[in-house]
Amino acid sequence: MPEPADRAREWTLEQTTKSLFFHQKLHEWGLVEVAQAVEAFDGSQVRWELTELRISERAWNRVIHSGIAPVRVFAHPEVLQQIPRSVGYYRMLAMVSQKSMKRVKLDTEPYELGKSLPDAATAHLLARHLNDIICRVVETEATSPIRARELDLWRAMAADSQAQGAWQNAKGSEYELVVRQLLAAQLAARKLLEAQDASSLKLLGGSVIYFGADPDIRLEKDGKWLSVIEVKGGIDSAGAHERLGASIKTLRDCKAREPECITILLLRKGTLTEGVKERIERSQQDITHWFTIEDLLDDERMREEFVEAFIAHAPLE
Repeated sequence: MPEPADRAREWTLEQTTKSLFFHQKLHEWGLVEVAQAVEAFDGSQVRWELTELRISERAWNRVIHSGIAPVRVFAHPEVLQQIPRSVGYYRMLAMVSQKSMKRVKLDTEPYELGKSLPDAATAHLLARHLNDIICRVVETEATSPIRARELDLWRAMAADSQAQGAWQNAKGSEYELVVRQLLAAQLAARKLLEAQDASSLKLLGGSVIYFGADPDIRLEKDGKWLSVIEVKGGIDSAGAHERLGASIKTLRDCKAREPECITILLLRKGTLTEGVKERIERSQQDITHWFTIEDLLDDERMREEFVEAFIAHAPLE
């Protein structure tokens, strides 16, 4: 049975990982950028037909008299059609979930992914529905006048709920996200990070880090795999040897593809039984380096060693 100090450390790592996961979702969903775009939109250039848009006069007047631009509070079809992902801004302001929107036959997820914009009819339906809910909140708000900071908190409450759902569905990939953030921060500090998107980091010298599966992370240049990482975040002892075996097989396949490829295994301290350690020792031909995720988060020297090992074969000029 783990000692109390060990259990506390596991929970601390869980907290850290969850915080980093939520922070990543903030950027992945573009919440800051969308809010800035909405706030910069000149709402005086569109017509506000209150009845048609389901905006009550009481809610409208409360917002106006609070000195807040109506576009920051009420959804307008033209805003939904012109600003990618703005549907998510108003959905979160209404503090309703994507799941509940699907249940009322107004699926917002495609528009929140930024891949498309609603057509005029859909934008109109979305604006009316969301405004109906937002007005109820504005009308019953106890504080008078409404404070702009409250709008941020309303959206934050919905974002937290959505991030919690994403966390529960991550199924172990959350630790890959932690490693990704760690790599990005370390490379940026070294001024080696040239660009990044949702699935890759581009380094100086033309090499690229890709995030995916089998292996979890790989560094390549012109199609050649330079380094790979397998991340095993679970601590459940049941099936630990099988999961380790699958990781070793992945790293072995990478070596078969590129004999000079650096292979790195990351795992939790809680999985380091004597049997696991022996298995790793027997697999040195497949595993170039291995680290625990706890050490990477706790020890700056270990982080530096990990990053140096990963980019050792990368041309960085």
